[in-house]
Amino acid sequence: MIPTPRVVMVDGIPMSALVAEVADPRAVVVAIHGGATSSAYFDCPGHPELSLLRAATAAGVTAIALDRPGYGASALWADEMTEPDRRVALSYGAVDRTLGETQRGAGLFLVAHSAGCELALRMAVDDRGGDVIGLELAGTGLRYRPEALALIEAATVTSRPAGLRDLLWQPTEFYPPEVLTGALSAPGVAYEGRVTAGWTRRDFSELAARVSVPVEFSVADHEAVWESSADAVAAIASGFSNAPTVAVNEMADSGHNLSVGRTAGGYHQRVLTFLDGCVAAKRGGRVESKVEAE
Repeated sequence: MIPTPRVVMVDGIPMSALVAEVADPRAVVVAIHGGATSSAYFDCPGHPELSLLRAATAAGVTAIALDRPGYGASALWADEMTEPDRRVALSYGAVDRTLGETQRGAGLFLVAHSAGCELALRMAVDDRGGDVIGLELAGTGLRYRPEALALIEAATVTSRPAGLRDLLWQPTEFYPPEVLTGALSAPGVAYEGRVTAGWTRRDFSELAARVSVPVEFSVADHEAVWESSADAVAAIASGFSNAPTVAVNEMADSGHNLSVGRTAGGYHQRVLTFLDGCVAAKRGGRVESKVEAE
């Protein structure tokens, strides 16, 4: 299934996405990209074998990769999106308008990368998220590595410090050459400066404690942005104290950008396997353990 661009109107604002639909889906993946990229992150240009959207439809799941508020078709309205609740409302509105009356199967399964995890966490605990069945987070954490924090704090919408791109895209041998040429790049959004600088310190723990659906936290073995030691990952997992299960997925031979690296196909299969468990749980399957390390 080849994903197609879609634009819908939500409260007078155009919201765009890449959409791949199947008849009678088992669930709907809603994928949320990180900073300075777009929905194309989940349909890696030139590499269909690395596409989450295509893998999802092959598994009988409809998939929507949103352009986050302020990206894509909504870029001209970015100044109206400084409040988190506004971004959540626009995102749920985009999902609802895109799906219309089509089937959702067991419900919505949120997949998020890096800065997109802030939005996904807020969506997971929002009252509008009553049909969310699971949450997959990658490329995030509780504490930046010191060298990463210095670069991120120096970044602005119009200026990215030397070294930031290298930090995000190392080791280069873990990515197809085309991915490293800027094919996935998109203009950043002003409100993200405050989000990326401090949301994990301000909001992560409070939001995580309110999540009541199964969670998988995926971490690359060569993660260079976030503290990812065993203790750091354990602290993240323990923060989801109200989730019925918390799985930790450690990806070998992988860098920060899991969904466009050479191991993306394997990563997406792990995500879809986790989704299977969420569908089973929603339909009455029994969960065996509280915390799983995969």
